[in-house]
Amino acid sequence: MRIISQLAVVGCAGLLVVGCKKGGGAANGDSTTAPADSTAAAAAPAPAPAPAPALSLADVAGKWQMTATPNAGKDTTPTKYVLTATADTTGWFMTFPSGLKVPLMVTVSGDSLIEHTGTFSSQRRKGVKVMTKGSYRLQDGKLVGTTTAHYSKGADSVLVLHDEGTKMP
Repeated sequence: MRIISQLAVVGCAGLLVVGCKKGGGAANGDSTTAPADSTAAAAAPAPAPAPAPALSLADVAGKWQMTATPNAGKDTTPTKYVLTATADTTGWFMTFPSGLKVPLMVTVSGDSLIEHTGTFSSQRRKGVKVMTKGSYRLQDGKLVGTTTAHYSKGADSVLVLHDEGTKMP
């Protein structure tokens, strides 16, 4: 008897659900009730921010007065150099106040300029060889980025520097 009463309750509940689905709305001749629009209630997602415009080598061609300042450590004095940039991948170099001229290999990836050097004599650590890898972006008319210096010897063989430069007239 108990099973029959449980089946009756489940059956009635099922009929109620079906009856509610079929009732009302324009399909049954009731023009005063419009079907609910479930998509209107959901908030539209915010549009994705526009991607940064692609950088071209011509955008940075010229001479830049640069400073490279270590992000951490005891010695945070900036290293100064002039970056010479061309509208193609040839003729790029850094010139230090000592007169050392270091060639750069450059590529562009989206809105970033990627550079790396071969091994050269460090201007921060006398008697030590270094190679650098860095990336820059144009921000408010300045060339801004990060360089990682890899030294050939020493306890601190890697140094991360913040680079910033302004275009020379």
